[in-house]
Amino acid sequence: MEHVIPGYLGNALLRICEKTATPRALTVAILLKHGEWDQLVTLDCDPVNYRDADHYYGDVVVTDFLRKAENLPTSFDRTKVAEDNFWKSESGCYSTNERLTPYVYGSVEDPRDERILAFFGRVRKNAFQILGSNPPDELMGRFGPGATFADKGELSTVPDKMSSGPTLTSDAIPFLFQWSGTAWATACASSGKGPVFVRGNRFTTVPKDCRKERGIAVEPSINVFYQLALGRAIRGKLRRVGLDLDYAQDVHRQVAREASISGRLCTLDLSNASDTISTNLVKLVLPPRWFEVLADLRSPCTLVRGKWVKLEKFSSMGNGYTFELETLIFLCVIATVMDDLGHKPIVHDNLFVFGDDLIFPTELAHEVKCALRYCGLSVNETKSFVSGPFRESCGGDYFNGVDVRPFHLKEIPSEPQQIIALANGVRRLGRKNPSSSSLDPRFRDAWFGILDALPSALRKLRGPEDLGDLVIHDDESRWYTRWRHSIRYIRVYRPARFRKVPWSVFDPAVVLACAVYGLGYGNGGKFKSHSDGGVTPRDAVSGYKIGWSPRS
Repeated sequence: MEHVIPGYLGNALLRICEKTATPRALTVAILLKHGEWDQLVTLDCDPVNYRDADHYYGDVVVTDFLRKAENLPTSFDRTKVAEDNFWKSESGCYSTNERLTPYVYGSVEDPRDERILAFFGRVRKNAFQILGSNPPDELMGRFGPGATFADKGELSTVPDKMSSGPTLTSDAIPFLFQWSGTAWATACASSGKGPVFVRGNRFTTVPKDCRKERGIAVEPSINVFYQLALGRAIRGKLRRVGLDLDYAQDVHRQVAREASISGRLCTLDLSNASDTISTNLVKLVLPPRWFEVLADLRSPCTLVRGKWVKLEKFSSMGNGYTFELETLIFLCVIATVMDDLGHKPIVHDNLFVFGDDLIFPTELAHEVKCALRYCGLSVNETKSFVSGPFRESCGGDYFNGVDVRPFHLKEIPSEPQQIIALANGVRRLGRKNPSSSSLDPRFRDAWFGILDALPSALRKLRGPEDLGDLVIHDDESRWYTRWRHSIRYIRVYRPARFRKVPWSVFDPAVVLACAVYGLGYGNGGKFKSHSDGGVTPRDAVSGYKIGWSPRS
């Protein structure tokens, strides 16, 4: 075990297992001691098998502790899992497109098909009431934080994207007229770089956990520039009917907690939701003009292992409007089912949708599942809860109103700031009971053991939870503080060095375009020159130091 994970980490989990003292905790301890990583991370903890929150919480904590640690040495071919899911989703979307084709063209004869066609008509009516007939005439494009088809790895800052040759699909040609009026286009023209046409996006994977990676698609730069604008437009339309996606996660967690007590609402989760939304489903649901514009900006093909594949899905993760689009579709489908069954759908009362996290009246679960499955979507039964005292949504797990969310270690710690984050995660496990100010005995020894792995100077850096992992969370009596000019400062371990790309390496036209876009302005409203440090790429922290942070 010591050769794979640090001794303090293994000992911390073993201490939690010892204090939990259940058959599951014994199983985890044995697998951990013998390095049986594959068996350890495939263990499951089903809340249906538990009668009370405390016993479930103890078992799920030890079961899930290492499940999502990306660098745990399991034997799974994680990339293959992601690729297999891609092909499985495409196969499912093909079947869905075939099944829905008659309804797209209205060529049905069987009375049962007429009823289904009428159902989709009502779904589209709901979508029309939210979106209206037409998308905005002018879209304010914007850059996302990630890579694009031609901008890979670390070279994905805004000036990097403005410096490379822009890419787009042939269907996105109408947006060239809008794009040509941007400072980005002017910068490209000054360097002699014109748009490059590509057939679609490229498939890649990103880490998810120690068993599998997540498949995503990297879009052409001009496509995603306007996809993000359309996503923002849909988000605004949803906000007008009471569904504010900017705050929906907090709402979902609170509703899930209440539903675990009352049982009035159920929580559903879908498997590979974005990858299983077929083109014909979108065509059936959206108003025609909205579908046309979204289709112009989607990637019709994906580059997988050097070969182009014509897509059956409409859009995938990586597309700038996928999340808002799937939220809209699920909302309209569930609202239609509710209305057909005599339950008036009221957003943020009996209907909550955030991507593929769905909450609605429990008694309608069977009918909603049937409708979603007919639309080609797969319900994740292991993460969907209709009966019993457990509900889960948007990272909130509740058993009869009790927070039973376990801690998931995402990466085996190798540096002090990661050990601090681990200590804080374990401390949160022991502070779930709001009626108690002390640390749960099951986690106290583990917490102290993790702190022992830190240098003595860092072990003193105690502070409040709102400072995040800059400090070790602890009671106020142990905070490392000082007062200056009536302001309280907390001693912290904070990022101190950042890798930056100076503005001087970019063409002046690109720097000007970034200024027009709004990048590079300081608090005083003046553009920062390369002497001010330049552009900070993602994951740019290169060093930490002990310092002071004001307490708000």
